[in-house]
Amino acid sequence: MRPELISYKIKDFTTSSGVLLNELNLTYEVFGKPLHTAPIVVVNHALTGNSDVLSEEKGWWKTLIGNNKLIDTNKYTIIAFNIPGNAYDGLIIENYQDFTTKDIAALFLEAIEGLQIDKLFAVIGGSLGGGIAWEMAVQRPKLIETLIPVACHWQSSDWIIGFNDVQMQILEFTDKPLEIARMMAMLFYRTPLSLEAKFKRTKTNNGKLFNIESWLRYHGDKLNGRFEISAYRLMTHLLTTLDITSQYENFEEAVHEIKSNIVQVAVDTDWLFVNEKTMETKDKLDKLGIQNEYHEIKSIHGHDAFLIEFEQLENFLKPIFK
Repeated sequence: MRPELISYKIKDFTTSSGVLLNELNLTYEVFGKPLHTAPIVVVNHALTGNSDVLSEEKGWWKTLIGNNKLIDTNKYTIIAFNIPGNAYDGLIIENYQDFTTKDIAALFLEAIEGLQIDKLFAVIGGSLGGGIAWEMAVQRPKLIETLIPVACHWQSSDWIIGFNDVQMQILEFTDKPLEIARMMAMLFYRTPLSLEAKFKRTKTNNGKLFNIESWLRYHGDKLNGRFEISAYRLMTHLLTTLDITSQYENFEEAVHEIKSNIVQVAVDTDWLFVNEKTMETKDKLDKLGIQNEYHEIKSIHGHDAFLIEFEQLENFLKPIFK
């Protein structure tokens, strides 16, 4: 049985853009051991994700999290927050420009402090969720024992900013905004080799469409059925704002107080968060003397490999969650 969504009231929160929120409802789910009885793992969701990390029906990381799995619910307390405005809990945010990833991290941290948690065993997140994990570590450098950013960077690149701008234009100027934005995004989340291996230029049974076309339209329709345009705008905007150095001179100044063991996992074929940038981050962390590891998923599937290549990811992280 899935736990119920829990609400935490955030009061008098000022965003980094200077907007005062008198009250905001932050929701989350708790899995595994009761709070304060076991090591705590926070799992941050990606762009179209939510707090359901392990339900049999829709849990987006259920292969890695659960009974006797990598992040074992018999050993750990797992907390998964909803990014406010992802609409999973009914909260719609239209004024998405008011928020940055820095604000989302600060909201999560305020709730964690309000829950009287003074130590996190690990914070793990993929893509946007990993970027928020980086922000959490910078804001509370002694809180997290192990920081695990997967398929992400600590700063959005020009490539990502440009990609996100096209996504926003699609949302603004097309007659099927969510479907078409998702179809375009799916091409960037995969690689030519991944799609060739999956479809091999085959056609649907009626011969009217290539199977790749049918697949893209299916995913567009599927997202449109379960997601909100306001949420897609917000999440895309958040990804553009990702930059842990925005209030610092450089990366070194931003991270030099972090006491976490930082375990980065990249994907060798990722077009969005390219592995070269993650390797550069490892070099910088090494020079600063910050404990860290670098692991690389080998896959033809591109960015989405962190949601596909579970065996590799589990092998990398098994020593942490042993």
